Amino acid sequence: MDSKLIDMLACPLCKSPVHLSEDKSELICKADALAFPIRDDIPVMLESQARSLTNDERLEK
Repeated sequence: MDSKLIDMLACPLCKSPVHLSEDKSELICKADALAFPIRDDIPVMLESQARSLTNDERLEK
């Protein structure tokens, strides 16, 4: 996924910046503790498709 695109994206709920997960399969919003999936290099920025972060993931930097 293009880093310039990631820099332009924001969480659709709180408008906070998102960052790419280590395995590059999700965009993470720490403010809402949500992980938005990336499918076929397209971020799916829908709350209904996001998963909640685990407690361990919330504490990671």
